[in-house]
Amino acid sequence: MKKYIKLINVTVLILASIIYLGTKSFVFTNSKEPADADSSFYTVSRVIDGDTIVLSDGRKVRLTGIDTPEVYYSEKLLKDSKKSGQDIKTIQGLGRRASAFTKELCLGKKVRLEYDVDRHDRYKRTLAYVYLEDGTFVNQKIVQEGFAQVMTVVPNVKYADLFLKSQKEAREANRGLWKT
Repeated sequence: MKKYIKLINVTVLILASIIYLGTKSFVFTNSKEPADADSSFYTVSRVIDGDTIVLSDGRKVRLTGIDTPEVYYSEKLLKDSKKSGQDIKTIQGLGRRASAFTKELCLGKKVRLEYDVDRHDRYKRTLAYVYLEDGTFVNQKIVQEGFAQVMTVVPNVKYADLFLKSQKEAREANRGLWKT
């Protein structure tokens, strides 16, 4: 009986995801700007780590769809260390490299935000895709240069395929953290 209930729950979840993603593709707009984009520009006042920035209005923004190595000691750092087999200091060193890349790319520059389904994470940070004034897609650039891995959290999957392609290219080219 328990197996039957689990099977029903999984089936319902899969069907709900398919229906949700299917309805998203039928939403059209006449604007060149995506309906879920913020057309305002904000200055990046601080880079916390490779995938988290702070805007001049004080908002912490977690870059959606990507994950960089941890810089600060945390439970996640311990988990990452056990999972990868790397020691904590190595992961923190990689995290500092990713953070430095994001800082060079964004600090003091104006950015605009684009949202996916969820606008905030459990830590109350804004979840967003970030673009520089010149149109550079920050989330993708960090993955493309090898300083982040793809981290897709459903339902925020808008650019998952693009990020996976960029990650594969970075790994094959031994860029950033993928250097041998």
